[in-house]
Order: sequence, then C-alpha cells, then structure tokens
Amino acid sequence: MAEPIRVLVTGAAGQIAYSLLYSIAKGDVFGKDQPIILVLLDIPPMLPVLDGVVMELQDCALPLLREVIPTDKVEVAFKDLDAAILVGSMPRKEGMERKDLLKANVAIFKTQGAALDKYAKKTVKVLVVGNPANTNCLIASKSAPSIPKENFSCLTRLDHNRARSQVAMRCGVSSDNVKNVIIWGNHSSTQYPDVHHCKVNLHGKEVEGYSAVNDDTWLKGDFISTVQQRGAAVIKARKLSSAMSAAKAICDHMRDIWFGTPEGEWVSMGVYAGGNSYGVPEDLMYSFPVMIKNKTWTVMDGLPINDFSRAKMDATAAELVEERDTAMAFLAA
Repeated sequence: MAEPIRVLVTGAAGQIAYSLLYSIAKGDVFGKDQPIILVLLDIPPMLPVLDGVVMELQDCALPLLREVIPTDKVEVAFKDLDAAILVGSMPRKEGMERKDLLKANVAIFKTQGAALDKYAKKTVKVLVVGNPANTNCLIASKSAPSIPKENFSCLTRLDHNRARSQVAMRCGVSSDNVKNVIIWGNHSSTQYPDVHHCKVNLHGKEVEGYSAVNDDTWLKGDFISTVQQRGAAVIKARKLSSAMSAAKAICDHMRDIWFGTPEGEWVSMGVYAGGNSYGVPEDLMYSFPVMIKNKTWTVMDGLPINDFSRAKMDATAAELVEERDTAMAFLAA
C-alpha cells in the first residue's frame, strides 16, 4: 500500500463538500490503492456541523480513509498537504456589490495562500473552487511565492461538463462521445464555451462538432447562453447552488491532474496565462484547453481562432483584468 496523502477540503461543512468528500475518501479521485488523510477546514461556527460530517465519513467504513482531521486553524489545515481543494469562500449576499465580494475574498485567499506557502509541501496541487474562482486563485498564488504558479488551478470543469452534455443531448449521444469542447476565460457569465474544435462520435465515426450539431444558430446563441447561465438556472430551480455537479467536476479535475488526460484529448482548466499563444493578458488565471501528463499541464497551443471566438475570448479576458486590478488594489491596501 502506498503512503497516505494529505488532502485538504475547505468549506468542508458546506453542501459542495458534502457531495465531494465521499468520492475522495472512496478512491474515485486519487486512485483505488491510495490511502488518504482528509483534512477538513471551516469557520468556527461550522465546527459542530463538521463533527457530524466526520461521524458520517467514519460510518462509511472506507478502507482508504486513514484519518479525518476537522479544524478551524490554518496551521493544522495546511500542514504537509499533497492536495488542497479550496471550496470555501464568501458567498455573494443580496444587495452586495461585486467589489465588496472581491474584497472579502481577497482577505480569505491571501490568508490561505500564505498558509500554503508556510505549511504545505512545495509540490502541493491547489484547486480553487470558491468564487470568483479565477481571481481567488490568482490571489492565493501571489500569496504563496514559494509554490510554483503552475501548481494552482481553478475550476472551469463544471462549465466544460455542461457544454459537453449540451452538445451530447443535442446530437442524441452519450456525453463520452463528445470530446474537446473548450471553456475560455472566466468562471462567470462572460465565459466562452467553444465547440469549433470539438469532435462528436456519431455511429462510430468522428465528426466535427458544428457538423454533428448541424445548427449554427443554436451553437452561436442559445448553447452559449445556456452554459453561461446554467449556475443561475440551477439556483432558480433548486433554491441552492450546484453541488452534486460541482463535486463531480472537482473530482474530474483533480483526477486528471493526478493521472493525466487521454491521448488526443484536452480538458478546460483555469491556469496561469503566462506565455500563452492566444494573446490572453499574461498575469491572469484564465481557462484554457489543457493536456496533462506527469501531473503537469500544458496549454493546447496553435488552435485556429476565428473572429467570433476572438471577440468572446477578449471580452472574458477584459472582465478578468478588471477583477484582478480591483483585487490587487485590495491586496496592496
């Protein structure tokens, strides 16, 4: 049996974590023969709830789960981590300005970045889920200068899975017959779900996404807005934000970091934009198509970008630049 790895989940008493922890502890993410020490961080008022989550994890009687550590202290939570999944963030409350939300989250992710820097392994893989995820990820990375920027990523896999599923349903196939959709940019309503490079397996034959769907108006209109607005649609229907699907996307994202992507396929991930070939401003966490090997991601370079795509990629980059600049002003204050 391998040595146990230490995995942190923050916001651990919340509903995304409740859907996520079982999958991690069962071996769906880091492998069926990889023992795990789960560290659960939340704010002090949530500790009684966290105790209930710990009891349930114990009651699952999972062979890979060696230890569960609930805590509200960063020095306990971030110690010697192999993986950190930062789900907890300040949610947007009614009447709250976006800049107030950014300010509250800058404080949280500055603290957590500094804790990663001080206590975690330098090889730690950090996934930021809490919104605004791209900018929170950038702040955490900047607050952890001794950990490579490449070790930080933010979650756009949920958007990727949404796009993949929409195309699959439209073509009447299962979603594993759709590959290489792309989410460009911010995990917000400006994101650009792109199917220009997507392939669909129709009756055993690989077909370009646009040909398979055969409805350009839908692909350039309702498809994009459906994926962009899906989170809001779920909230409207459930009166709660996406939890099951978010947890599934987190598992997909971390498993791909750990085990790599299949040959000839890419996935969407918010990663550091430095040195990209798509004209995206450098100092951002921006969602790109990435391929992963040996726990290292590479942006899929050289995909042709038409004018329609260019405008959408630039619009979401502009939003990220504005978010970054606002956040950096708070960080410096």
